[in-house]
Amino acid sequence: MTVIILTNCPAGLRGFLTRWLLEISAGVFIGNPSARIRDALWDEVRQYAGQGRALLVHGTDNEQGYTFRTHDHAWHPTDHEGLTLIHRPNTARPGAPKPGWSKASKRRRFGRG
Repeated sequence: MTVIILTNCPAGLRGFLTRWLLEISAGVFIGNPSARIRDALWDEVRQYAGQGRALLVHGTDNEQGYTFRTHDHAWHPTDHEGLTLIHRPNTARPGAPKPGWSKASKRRRFGRG
């Protein structure tokens, strides 16, 4: 099984993918192409995605039973002791108050200032 998820990609790319895969929701494509076709589709997605993002998930012979690839995505696959995990960059500043806290709560926790 192969799943390709597109975000903010050109409509022509979505039309191209519908030749090989079924679009079950906007930008979500599934199918069962051969490995050669899957790699060719992924090359086309990477070439024509423009400013968009793409994610490819497909089955493979490992402990998880699947693997994934990303294109222009802030989250990246990372190998951790044989398991592929998603690494999300930490954008929060340490010690900064979380958004949505009241002013009184900020003063109580971080002092007056």
